[in-house]
Amino acid sequence: MNKPQHRARKRFGQNFLHDAGIIDGIVGAINPRPDDHLVEIGPGQGALTKQLSTSACALDVIELDRDLVPGLLAAFGANPGFRLHSADALKFDFNSLAGDGRPLRVVGNLPYNISTPLIFKLLENTAIIRDMHFMLQLEVVDRLAAKPGNKDWGRLGIMAQYHCAVDKLFEVPPEAFDPQPKVQSAIVRLAPWPVSPWPACNTGLLRQVVQAAFAQRRKTLRNNLKGLIDIARLEALGIDPGARAETLELPRFIEITAAIHGQC
Repeated sequence: MNKPQHRARKRFGQNFLHDAGIIDGIVGAINPRPDDHLVEIGPGQGALTKQLSTSACALDVIELDRDLVPGLLAAFGANPGFRLHSADALKFDFNSLAGDGRPLRVVGNLPYNISTPLIFKLLENTAIIRDMHFMLQLEVVDRLAAKPGNKDWGRLGIMAQYHCAVDKLFEVPPEAFDPQPKVQSAIVRLAPWPVSPWPACNTGLLRQVVQAAFAQRRKTLRNNLKGLIDIARLEALGIDPGARAETLELPRFIEITAAIHGQC
């Protein structure tokens, strides 16, 4: 008797990737090697896991839905490099996987409801990460890869680009999933800078500055940064206090952060 097929659960944001061409494209972009240490977030029914595991790499997978765990163990448990963690990726300690000294290569088809907080969590762990390849809602990828001067430029893109080189690789249509989502998706690569192109910066304070600057997008820097830096200091940096945050390039946020840090 055939086992009943797992039904995608809305509360987990599940949309299972099944398009073989898309899967091949993702694996080709990752190009896993036997000496890699991969971490797959949300393997689901194992469509991508199957392709990744053929590289003979070390492969840790993190799956929240306990109903999917038996199937994953049955399919891949005999693989000596495979380890399954039944856990919430938002609460998972990624440092616990870095004991072998190899930088982690993180992969995942991320549900929309956790994608942004999970990316922020991973950006705090870039010291142990070589690269990240994610399937995300197209809107999120556009925000990650955005440039100043448009509505997509904001906290997510600034902090991602501070820590990583960001490359939008290709778009994925709804038909590639079961069930089909109502939105377009895309694959993005985030590769932590081996040597940062930016001046040294207090990253905690940078996050605070960027969050404040974009707290109310229609308001000016004068209003949003009130209490962090005064108008005179902004003008001394050559920054117009009447400008909106979306007009500033990343180095300008770093300059503001450095000016505030110098006052601490």
